[in-house]
Amino acid sequence: MSIIKFDDLQNKLIRYKDEYVLVDSDVAQLYGVETREINQAVSNNLDKFPDGYIVELIKEEKNELIKNFDRFNRLKHSTVSPKVFTEKALYMLATIIKSNTATQTTLNIIETFAKVKELSRNINGIIKSDNEEIQKELAQKSNQILEEIIEIETDGLADDEDGEIVETTTKFEFNLGFAKVSRSIKKIKK
Repeated sequence: MSIIKFDDLQNKLIRYKDEYVLVDSDVAQLYGVETREINQAVSNNLDKFPDGYIVELIKEEKNELIKNFDRFNRLKHSTVSPKVFTEKALYMLATIIKSNTATQTTLNIIETFAKVKELSRNINGIIKSDNEEIQKELAQKSNQILEEIIEIETDGLADDEDGEIVETTTKFEFNLGFAKVSRSIKKIKK
């Protein structure tokens, strides 16, 4: 089973009405199924998805989605409106789709949502606080979250490539409220 990397999820998360969501076709791609299968599972279990869990985009929202994200160009002439899944909808989807891949994918998606939200809270806390001690503590927590996120991507790197990881460095900087992340991996040949 392949592990969903943070980058795979991060690039699919979309901000919709102050909430991070995933479009139904992206959920299907992550689960390794067709979009219609995800939507059929939802249709067969409507009682598990109260209002606000899944939102069908209106025409203007669909057009904005197509305009802002090239991967949705195929929806341009589609008569079907895409749906966006909130974090709560993904929890419920996990109760319906029972494969190991679906369960692992849902857990990874939920972990990513949680890390992105926590990181966002920390960065906002740093910006809003005048207390250097609090800023330092939040920066350290943010750095730890980023290390966890990046570590997911570098797990097994030494196995995939020649060489052994001998040192890993993560740097976290703030510049006018924006976070910059860089990661250096030094290797030596075996």
